[in-house]
Amino acid sequence: MVSKVEGNVLILEREFNAPRELVFQAFTQAEHLKQWWGPRGWSLPVCHVDFREGGVWHYCMKCEDKNQGDFYGMESWGKATYREIVVPEKIVYMDYFSDAEGNVAEDMPQTLVTLTFIETDNGTKVINRGEYATAEGLKQVMDMGMMQGITETWNRLVEHLESIQENN
Repeated sequence: MVSKVEGNVLILEREFNAPRELVFQAFTQAEHLKQWWGPRGWSLPVCHVDFREGGVWHYCMKCEDKNQGDFYGMESWGKATYREIVVPEKIVYMDYFSDAEGNVAEDMPQTLVTLTFIETDNGTKVINRGEYATAEGLKQVMDMGMMQGITETWNRLVEHLESIQENN
């Protein structure tokens, strides 16, 4: 994965060895997201996806790994509101920390995320551009370990895509 920070923007790029339509579905369908979204040792017990412009994705990541110490049993709720969808090329959404009822955590940074899916010779390049209101907001999530979390999450996506393609 390639990552770079430009002020209040974090750009992540990674190539996945899978067709663009499949990678796009993995980011947009609950049955796929439940298999890979979140760092290692975390599950997605709640995943409600209303994939349409104006629709909402509300989810809960839960730490199931006793080896993660204080994180074990912790829940982290998130909510995304889809702003623009171009199948299978682009998804734009606002990403929020939330609670179980979907109320946005006002004290946490919000992110305007643009996901771009580009066909390559080897599969699909995903570019994740996360724009924060301030550079401080970006630093806050980086200090929370976001880079390790997204790296593990995307590694799990690689494994998920491989398992789907092996079984077809």
